Amino acid sequence: MAGLQGNGECLTAVRIELMKLSEVNGTLLADHLCAIAKSTYGVNTFFVLISAYLVFAMQIGFAMLCAGSVRAKNTMNIMLTNVLDAAAGALSYYVVGYAFAYGEEGNKFIGSGGYAMAQFNSNKAGAAAAADARYRTWMFQWAFAAAAAGITSGSIAERTQFTAYLVYSSFLTGFVYPVVSHWVWSPGGWLTALDLDPDQGHLFGCGMVDFAGSGVVHMVGAVAGFWGAFIEGPRLGRFDVKGKKKEMKGHSGTLIVLGTFLLWFGWYGFNPGSQLTIADPISAAIVARCAVTTTLSGAAAAVTTLFARKLIVAHWNVADVCNGLLGGFAAITAGCAFVEPWAAVLIGFLAAWTLIGMNALMQKLQYDDPLEAFQLHGGCGLLGVLFVGLLAKKEYLQQVYGRGDFGGLFYTGSGRLLAAQAVGAIVIAAWTSLLMGACFWLLDKFDLLRISQEDEIAGLDLTRHGGSNYYYATEDPVKVDPAELTVARDRIGIPGGTAEIL
Repeated sequence: MAGLQGNGECLTAVRIELMKLSEVNGTLLADHLCAIAKSTYGVNTFFVLISAYLVFAMQIGFAMLCAGSVRAKNTMNIMLTNVLDAAAGALSYYVVGYAFAYGEEGNKFIGSGGYAMAQFNSNKAGAAAAADARYRTWMFQWAFAAAAAGITSGSIAERTQFTAYLVYSSFLTGFVYPVVSHWVWSPGGWLTALDLDPDQGHLFGCGMVDFAGSGVVHMVGAVAGFWGAFIEGPRLGRFDVKGKKKEMKGHSGTLIVLGTFLLWFGWYGFNPGSQLTIADPISAAIVARCAVTTTLSGAAAAVTTLFARKLIVAHWNVADVCNGLLGGFAAITAGCAFVEPWAAVLIGFLAAWTLIGMNALMQKLQYDDPLEAFQLHGGCGLLGVLFVGLLAKKEYLQQVYGRGDFGGLFYTGSGRLLAAQAVGAIVIAAWTSLLMGACFWLLDKFDLLRISQEDEIAGLDLTRHGGSNYYYATEDPVKVDPAELTVARDRIGIPGGTAEIL
């Protein structure tokens, strides 16, 4: 983006120099170069906007995946929360979020300036191109912020008040996520690997490398969701009095598969689009490589999950395979531009086992996440961040960052990049835990987080949204005996009382 801001001045200087060589030929050549530059700029803008639209289309995938993963009595509620994530997030990102992420008047910790796009237009020379670049960047980055909020919504599904969704979504997209993206993706961020400022130092001499957001997007959304689900406690009837898990299957495998394919398609904007340019040969190669590594990692994770879960549960499970596929995508997102195809397959294979292991651990801890969002995006996202420190090639880092003085441990024998990745993952998790943990804690203290037991048992569609989403019930109601209800009350801090078990 910094290079685009000076296009007008640079082309003017080229034109002047060429005119000195020849009054006629120099002018024609300069005009030709200007035309090429304008065409290149237009191609890059089109590429970024199309990528932004693909990333935004992932909201459809999130909505379908969420709807299929919850019980029929809560489908309208979870669909509406997905709409809210995008809509409320757009307003908060417009007012303050983009300024905190990319404002040019900030410091290494947080950006500042350009609130509500106040500085997007100017009368300065070359300002039109700069403003256009900021508009397209805003669109792309808002789509990313909305994706982070969408991840969080899955963790707290089927038991959360609508007010809580409005508050957390605005806070996450307006402040928590933008600060993290400033650290890693802004030229002035303290974690960045970008080399646009010659006086800028880098963490361990390299900075944190997260090409498309395994840490910045997936870990932020997942850790936020973890604290929401942890503070709320599990859904009623999820665990019996002995702590054993009870099945609460989503009501539609069809919607789960549809949502998964929509997310898969959108990931081709999420990962390749993060290059932000495509008009030159190197950028085009990076974009193509991202598409290939993304595909291979997701495919490897899906196939691994298919056979691993067959060995564990003795049947083929479509929901598990879909989540495994998405786990592979979340893991490769950080390093899709920097790893070889074989490394992408390895990362996908390990992502599948990471998800399986995380699910087993969370079950033992009686942690309830209807979409496995924390395990999938948090566990696999962390894996992806760390494996950049092992498998990133120096040549590919040179292509993206313009310097090849660092690389993964496997290729260089140096642990600098791995150390930077570990520090980055820790501070991202800590920052998100501090802010979003406090947010959900306050919502809980003011009774704005969890719905009543009666509403939860009857279903949010009936009690909060005017009626069922379906004409006929397609599932048996959850049977909660009095002993289980007492345990649930004690766990989530709700005073005793009577509730009709529907």
